[in-house]
Amino acid sequence: MSTPKPEQIIMTTGRNSENKIYFREQFGHFQSIRRNLSIVLLAIFVLLPFVRYQSQAAINIDVAAQTIRLFALTLYPQDLFVLVIVFILAAFVLFYVSRLYGRVWCGYTCPQTIWMLLFNWVERRVEGNFQQSKALDKSGLTWQKIAKKSVKHSIWLLLALLTASTFMSYFVPAEVLYPNLFNFNDYFLTQNWLLFFTACTYVNAGWIKEKMCLHMCPYARFQSALVDNTSKLVSYNQARGESRGQRKRNATKPNHLGDCVDCKLCVEVCPVGIDIRQGLQYSCINCGLCIDACDAVMDKFNYAKGLISYSSITKPASRWRQHLTYGFVTAVMILILIFWMASRSEFEADISRDRNALYRVNYLDEVENTYKIKLLNKSQQPKQFVISLQANDNFALKHQGEITLAGGQSDIQILVVKSNSLVGTQQIAFQITDVNKQESEIIYSQFHSPEL
Repeated sequence: MSTPKPEQIIMTTGRNSENKIYFREQFGHFQSIRRNLSIVLLAIFVLLPFVRYQSQAAINIDVAAQTIRLFALTLYPQDLFVLVIVFILAAFVLFYVSRLYGRVWCGYTCPQTIWMLLFNWVERRVEGNFQQSKALDKSGLTWQKIAKKSVKHSIWLLLALLTASTFMSYFVPAEVLYPNLFNFNDYFLTQNWLLFFTACTYVNAGWIKEKMCLHMCPYARFQSALVDNTSKLVSYNQARGESRGQRKRNATKPNHLGDCVDCKLCVEVCPVGIDIRQGLQYSCINCGLCIDACDAVMDKFNYAKGLISYSSITKPASRWRQHLTYGFVTAVMILILIFWMASRSEFEADISRDRNALYRVNYLDEVENTYKIKLLNKSQQPKQFVISLQANDNFALKHQGEITLAGGQSDIQILVVKSNSLVGTQQIAFQITDVNKQESEIIYSQFHSPEL
């Protein structure tokens, strides 16, 4: 059996496995875009839980109450449909962007990439450049190594704890979470989740790193179904770069060599450790770090930039079909969301019959049916509801049905409907009216009376 080439190996185990990829820090145009975008996204992630709306957290996911509060909107399990639409919309936008530019989501906005590069930035500040970090790992146990590793992992754990606490503040309001951060007596479950997410962040961003992109993320596996020859991907211009070879800076370029000086900087800066010169690979996250590295080298040798660039195999004559298809689907999803918002009721009502008896006859020889109504106020404001029967001389409520509910509150009431002129089973219509907005909902049920 022939020995596979390194680029043909997906993953190895054992003593010969490369456990860690050491990648060089790189500055440049695309790195600047990523860093600024990462700062904005991190700021949004950290600050959103502190935004207040009507004296409450503007964004909160209450697992116990099974609600999601988004400013003035509160979503309940009955509103699962809107979440499905949002996820479908996000998926189509991701597919469209991938069709145009490949895995730019992974390279610029994926939390895995942001935290991986953040942890790597800390490692470079503490241990030095990537070569010094590699040498430190291979060196024997010394006090200097212990000190540097202790500082690095302490900062990693602190960042992981801050990340976990910020994430938990989306579920537990910040004014409750942070004062009780270490109160394990009353908030034991919350603290356990906090420790769990701290461990996940520390292991994922500090240890797993690129292995998530290489072996665990499903997006890497099906991206080949999303891109085509017109997609702009990070690629190496082989015709211009080959044959590659080293040369002096100010010397005339040898005729038998291309522009690639074989400095291997494009490999050293790659977070996932691939060589882009070997062609399109599923592991590439389209981060553009190799472009920045190559452009910097081209500048030094007075060569034209763009040896590595975002480019496509063929230039599309027109993308109007793609724009039209994805744009149409996106527009449909947005219209569905708008229609749902416009037609969404601020209360939910459900009426069921008493299961103990079909009917009973009172001392006035009136037939009575008992119903149980469950009413939910889905708004954040108190509401008053009136329950009545649609105009029908055959039925009457035994007692006036009026319910007042606070925002987000639900209640169950027992209603008794009486009749003295029916035989058998008849349809009955309940009308629930929101007094505040004068909105009504009709719910039908059955009224049973004895047969002759």
